[in-house]
Formats: sequence, structure tokens, C-alpha cells
Amino acid sequence: MLKGLSPLLSPDLLHVLASMGHGDEIVLADAHFPAATHARRLVRIPGVDANRVLDAVLSVLPLDDFVPHAAFTMQVVGDATTVPPAVADFSATLQSHGEASPTSLERFAFYERAAQAFAIVATGETRTYGNILLKKGVAKL
Repeated sequence: MLKGLSPLLSPDLLHVLASMGHGDEIVLADAHFPAATHARRLVRIPGVDANRVLDAVLSVLPLDDFVPHAAFTMQVVGDATTVPPAVADFSATLQSHGEASPTSLERFAFYERAAQAFAIVATGETRTYGNILLKKGVAKL
């Protein structure tokens, strides 16, 4: 156990986050997401909702501020303007960390981008559309 770190930041997840470089992307996926199919590297955090994992990740991961958008969610199929409860929670958590709300991507565009991500974290999130992709930035020390 390390002081000052969320216990949700497992050794495997910390290794992935520390190994990522500027511009690399990571997906925090819900329990419905085909994580094993799409992942180059897969970390599992079962039983924990994606928003709690997002809060823990944002406590150590800087988001890219050299791009227009550094956080992306999946659009609701057939209704791109709907904001699912999981996405509303992601927005609030991002804002609590001083970050902008996520931009949404069409479902298959999200899958394609997820397949190119550095890693996917399979959470225990059971709400639909509880997926978020983050682009790593540079820590300002």
C-alpha cells in the first residue's frame, strides 16, 4: 500500500499508467464492452464502477491539453444527443479534476479508437455507455 494513492490503483494499473507516453490513450470500459477482444493490454478491476476508477485514474494521470479533446465517450446508438447517467457522472468527475467534459464518438468509431489504445481497463460498471477514453498529457511538475 502506498500513501496518498487510491486503493483502486492496482499495481497493474499503475504500471500501465506510468508506461504510457504523451498522447497515448486508455479506455475505462463498462462490463458490457468487448475489452478482451479489443485490448492490446488489459487490466481488470471487477466490481468497481467506471466513474470511481476514473476518479482514481485522474488523481495521477494528466490529460492532454495540446488537443481540442482529451476525453471521449460512446454516443447512444440512434440518439447522439442523449447523455446517459454514466456519462453525466464522467462529466462531473472530469470537471472536479479541472478537466473539460468528454466529447462523444459514434459507437463503431469508439471501438476502432479503443482497439488502438495503449490499454483497456475492464471495470465492473453495469450501466450502459459507461465507457470513457482518455488521452494522456504531460505532468506539469
